[in-house]
Amino acid sequence: MSEQERYRPRFMEIPSFMRMPIIRDPSEADVVMAGIPFDLAVTNRPGARHGPRQVRDMSSFMRATHHASHITPARLCRIGDIGDTPIDLFSIERSVDGIERFYRDIHAAGATPLSVGGDHLSTLPILRAIARERPVGLVHFDAHCDTGGPYMGTALHHGATFKLAAEEGLLDPQRTIQIGIRGSLNDEHMWQFSYDSGMRVIAIEEFHEMGADAVIEEARRVAGDGPTYISFDVDGLDPVYAPGTGTPEAGGFTMFEAQRMIRGLRGLDLIGADVVEVSPPFDPSGNTALNAATILFEILCVTSEAVARRL
Repeated sequence: MSEQERYRPRFMEIPSFMRMPIIRDPSEADVVMAGIPFDLAVTNRPGARHGPRQVRDMSSFMRATHHASHITPARLCRIGDIGDTPIDLFSIERSVDGIERFYRDIHAAGATPLSVGGDHLSTLPILRAIARERPVGLVHFDAHCDTGGPYMGTALHHGATFKLAAEEGLLDPQRTIQIGIRGSLNDEHMWQFSYDSGMRVIAIEEFHEMGADAVIEEARRVAGDGPTYISFDVDGLDPVYAPGTGTPEAGGFTMFEAQRMIRGLRGLDLIGADVVEVSPPFDPSGNTALNAATILFEILCVTSEAVARRL
């Protein structure tokens, strides 16, 4: 972005993620940002299909340089917004297949994907596209483990994403950490797969006992030196920060705690990330989307450094 473009009023022009250039060919960027307007796999409140559009709009509040780390992502690598994935409004299976094909093209171009959903099943086709060669590690911020079994006879839903990914060999459970888990359960063993497979689960009570700094160190220990993906469900935040989501759970971490934790992942071998479950109809203020855009910028900063090291 030129100096002249950077200082244009933020309400002008077609909104792209953080006013990055709009591209059509993934080979034009090192970090490709994309929206996934898909919410057919939710088990409660819908509306996340509208998330990417509102997050794009609110992301115009993000500026070029991070105030604390002094990272300027666009100086480290080429970044572009490639638009939205294809979806089929009437089929989960066809939508998932289309999303996977979309990300295969991004992966084949050698670009690193940074995505905005959409519900959390969206992460599965991304991992199918970028983790076929080897299982990857995961730093997962969420109120829910999303390692459940079939729901109402359906295997593909947003509460089963990481169980399916682990079973398909896309995710290394031993290098997976899930942070902020809480909320009542219909079945006390709902998230048992996480524990049985060796995932590190940090419930919100343990999060507060440990403190954010210790949680960061634990995340770095679990992820290790291998390729790692970040998935951030906005319902990991307390609902005072993110009321616009499908399955809100009281008692979550704060925005600043989330920002600190993402900044603490600086230096990991990050190969992609997403921010999911923004449902604008449940937050007329737009604050959920603004906070999601802020998290997206934090992730972009640490990811752009990782990408630059690989260039």
